[in-house]
This record gives sequence, structure tokens and C-alpha cells, in this order.
Amino acid sequence: MNGTGYEKLLGDVAAGRVSVRTAAERLAALPFIEMGHTKLDTHRPFRQGFPEVVMGQGKLPGQVVQIVRTAHRQGHVVLVTRVGTEMGTILKRGFPAGRHDPVSRTFTIAKKTRQKHGLVAVVTAGTSDIPVAEEAAVTLDVMGHRVERIYDVGVAGIHRLFKHIARLRKARAVVVAAGMEGALASVVGGLVAVPVIAVPVSTGYGASFGGVAALLGMLNSCSMNVAVVNIDNGFGAAAVAGIINGMDRHV
Repeated sequence: MNGTGYEKLLGDVAAGRVSVRTAAERLAALPFIEMGHTKLDTHRPFRQGFPEVVMGQGKLPGQVVQIVRTAHRQGHVVLVTRVGTEMGTILKRGFPAGRHDPVSRTFTIAKKTRQKHGLVAVVTAGTSDIPVAEEAAVTLDVMGHRVERIYDVGVAGIHRLFKHIARLRKARAVVVAAGMEGALASVVGGLVAVPVIAVPVSTGYGASFGGVAALLGMLNSCSMNVAVVNIDNGFGAAAVAGIINGMDRHV
């Protein structure tokens, strides 16, 4: 039962269409679906406002297909992250209405009519950071947020960023994906008055240590509004940015 399902059930109780006892029995049911390899958390939309997101990495294609089919039947928006080419082809064949994006490595089945809310800017230092940034952008889009992409504006050519300052300042939150030393997050943080969610990216030469150098640089940011997620975690950055962007809806 998703968030809308709970609201409908309570509405039916209020209207006298469903008894209190029947409603209590439905609410007492375990809010997950047992699939053997997976326990799909069907209660998550009610608790957190968005369905459980599936990480495709490490799962067999058949398992992911079963999870997607079950979630889709529940009426949930579907988001699968870390989807490779083979898994993307299988999912697209099984769910033609879905979309596989090979850049962000995501598979989505979104609701056709969604009102976009607020604005989140997604920024990259370089073109190599785009896959992680696109994971964030696709996540934000499917969650119902407006996204502004500003790519390849890193500190090695910082003048490229300056023409986008007005666009950045319209956003309620900014996601910055950067590898190497990760300096762009501090620069952007110093230009805007909203939270900046920094994503260290594992691209870069040897001494970047697979994103560790960027992670440490971002953690030591001198900009007071910078928060940091884990290496290559575009999804996590989007989730935090989305909560910030939608906070006024819960006031």
C-alpha cells in the first residue's frame, strides 16, 4: 500500500465505506512484500514520500525484473540505479514504457503527469563527471523536481562558471559533482546562499585515489554551506537536495 493508498483507506473510513476494524487489519499487515531474495518496502512512500529505490549493481537481471514488476504493480514510481547495458536491455524489453539511460545508468518508470517542484541545479567540474551528475539529475527528475544542468565548469577554467551565477542563485539547492581535488564545491558554495551537496567523483589520475582526494577536499571545504555525500553517490546527493527543495511542502 503506497502513500496514496493509505490516504484513500483513511478517506474510505471517514466516508463510512470501510469499517474501522477492516482498516485496522489492513494497516496491521506487514508493509513489505516477501520475494525470497528481496523484501520490497511498500511502506516507504508513506514514511518518506518516495518508493524504495533499487540498486541494480550486484543483483541478477531476473531479480531486478521481479522487483520492478512488483513495485510497478503497486503503482510505485520505479527507479533502478547502477544499471549496465545488459540489464538495461532486459528491463526495457520487459517494461517498454520504462526508460534506460546509459549515461546515468538508470532505469525509470515514471508517472506521465507530474508537477515539477522548485529547482535544483546540478553542476559538474568536467565532462568525465557527467555520469554521476546524471544519476543525480535523473533521480531528481523522477522524484518530481525541476533540474538545471550546468556542466564542465571546473576550476581549471573558472571563467566558464561565472556566466551561470544567475542560474545557480535561482536554485533551492545545488549538487556539485567533481573529481581530482574537488575544489568546485567550495567555489560554488561561496557564490550561493543555499545548501550545496558535494559529490566526490572517482575520475582522475593516480593520486586522486579513486575519489578519496576529492572527498577529503570537499570535507575540508571553507564554504559553510557545503555538505558531502560518498564517492560517486549521485543518487544520495539527489535525495538530500530533493528533501531541501521540497521542504516548504511540509510546512
